[in-house]
Amino acid sequence: MSGSKQAIDQFETLSRRAFLKTGGVSLVGLSLLENLMIQELAAAPAKPDQTVPTLNRFPRMVQEYFVDRVREQEAKTIARLDSLKTKADAEEYVSSVQKRIREAFGPNPERTPLNARVTKTTDRDTYTIENIIFESRPGFLVTGNLYLPKGITKPVPGVVGTCGHSHNGKAETAYQSFSQGLARKGYVVLIYDPIGQGERVQYSGDDLKSTIGVGVREHLHGGNQQFLVGENLAMWRAWDGVRALDYLLTRKEVDPKQVGVTGNSGGGTMTTWLCGVEPRWTMAAPSCFVTTFRRNMENELPADTEQCPPKVLALELDHADFLAAQAPKPVRILAKERDFFDVRGAREAYLRLQRLYKLLGKEENVSLFVGPTYHGYSQENREAMYEWFNQATGVSSESKEPKLTIEKDETLWCTPKGSVADLDSKPIHVFTAERSKELAQQRKPKTGAALQSVVAETLRLKHIEGTPDYRILRNRGGKNYPLKHSITYAVETEPGIQAIVYRVSDERLYSRPPQNAGQQATLYVSHVSSDAELREEPLLKTASQDKDRVLYTCDVRGIGESMPDTTSPNSFFTPYGSDYFYAAHSVMLDEPYIGQRTFDVLRTLDWMAANGHTDIHLIGRGWGALPATFAALFSPYVKQVTLKNGLTSFSDIAETEHYHWPLSTLVPNVLASFDMPECYAELKARKGLTQIAPWGAKGADS
Repeated sequence: MSGSKQAIDQFETLSRRAFLKTGGVSLVGLSLLENLMIQELAAAPAKPDQTVPTLNRFPRMVQEYFVDRVREQEAKTIARLDSLKTKADAEEYVSSVQKRIREAFGPNPERTPLNARVTKTTDRDTYTIENIIFESRPGFLVTGNLYLPKGITKPVPGVVGTCGHSHNGKAETAYQSFSQGLARKGYVVLIYDPIGQGERVQYSGDDLKSTIGVGVREHLHGGNQQFLVGENLAMWRAWDGVRALDYLLTRKEVDPKQVGVTGNSGGGTMTTWLCGVEPRWTMAAPSCFVTTFRRNMENELPADTEQCPPKVLALELDHADFLAAQAPKPVRILAKERDFFDVRGAREAYLRLQRLYKLLGKEENVSLFVGPTYHGYSQENREAMYEWFNQATGVSSESKEPKLTIEKDETLWCTPKGSVADLDSKPIHVFTAERSKELAQQRKPKTGAALQSVVAETLRLKHIEGTPDYRILRNRGGKNYPLKHSITYAVETEPGIQAIVYRVSDERLYSRPPQNAGQQATLYVSHVSSDAELREEPLLKTASQDKDRVLYTCDVRGIGESMPDTTSPNSFFTPYGSDYFYAAHSVMLDEPYIGQRTFDVLRTLDWMAANGHTDIHLIGRGWGALPATFAALFSPYVKQVTLKNGLTSFSDIAETEHYHWPLSTLVPNVLASFDMPECYAELKARKGLTQIAPWGAKGADS
């Protein structure tokens, strides 16, 4: 087996902050070095249809563009905070963040019966553990452990525990530790398995193990698909936590006036989001997550789908704002000096909250603790959490962690075989498929101006007047293109972004395109690289033989010559790589990445028209067929359209278990408005569409 194949096989079973076994020692909350190693393992060799470009002269362009965009949004967030002068201002700010968080996460689902049951009880010296199953949604099973102190004579504080990226979920040593530690101090604790971890694998094989990899891989696979139907994994994961609190409050042992939430890493994420969407908490302590979106972007740190909620950046929200939604209730941020979640951002978040809490007259209710070590819910962070909750509740004066008894995974299983799949729990992708079919029944077919309007709105298409400026790049010979000569233009579609356009012909050029009014042209929008595809794609060889048309090709942002060399080496085609990184930030900015790329095509068409080409044959292949399709709906200069390997429909992706289209090609909530067949029908009627070998949900493997 080759080294690269070994790396891929290893990565299939790992996640960036997942459970890792090394030499028999289980580690949760990996060190930075270990996380970097996993990111290295993420680098996959290109598939035949994923050719890495030889030419890449703009590898930092997309990164710096998004850094600027996120900085702009952070500046607006800070300006909001800086404008607060009085307690009334601060109270209004808290109300504002609550409303904006709800806009991002969407309305709560229906509160259906929990149908909770205890499947096993384990008796220990000072507490018992009840293994519990409940339904957060009909047929969607959640597995959890309830740690119940013995000798309770009156209601005591309760805590919901949320897990990070451990393959065994709630059974991971660190998560058992804080649950048991709290129980030994007199708290009732319910800790539950996240979607895709522990007993809640969603893509289960015959052996009940994940077919795609626990944790991150399941989160991305299920979460990216959900965007198509207007759902988001952040809310799905948070709703599990809300329903866990619902169950906790059914227990007579729990004081409803004293309920907290804590978790680490991915559980720190959920603790943070839960503070934003659930008002019943009375205290919170997120560990190893809270920083700022700007620090994550600048540091090229990818995050799971559920860590990138839709529209949060567009709504001027940051991590601190989710905690501000609880103000002035007690909140302690738990960070680590050597974490990959930048501790500078944790301090910045704390200082923002400190100012808000001071205006509210409760500055003592917000705190920052920074442990000295690497990422993870280690003992010093757990003890800082115990101390904080003890201050809030008065239930104990002891913050040191007592001696613990770590259970075997099987002891904590709520299901007979360690998987809800064995109990026919409804997988998340089935919910997505059902929602897609519901939306298809509700959608009314659109044509003409109505279709253009809904496509423009869904893609968040921008409009800029005037002709784009451009650079003329120095010639690179010896490319073995289908015609003898080529010249490259960097067309500035918007500040900081260039679409890289090649003009391929039998004439040598060093200057602007010949200004021949009425000259027909072909524009090819590449799948992943114009440079590679000019040498390999038969369609381009055929197009080059049309002597009546001048041949141009286009790499939109983040493709070909601007393919990002960021996040980790050679990561572009991996599920957690650079292409995903910018697509996820586009979701948070409420500017779909495919909409940005469509804008690049439209601006390129405008540039071509300004150079005399007003009769253009637009060709798109693979991923490039999507922006080509959308651009053709709007540009008056496109007279003919050819699509090779174009997507059959977004419904095909939404209604299957497995798909191979990346997040950068998916459009949030698209299926509430339209689907690709409507666009194809419109182009066929208006511009003579030709479709060649369409791709279904599995792309080249369809």
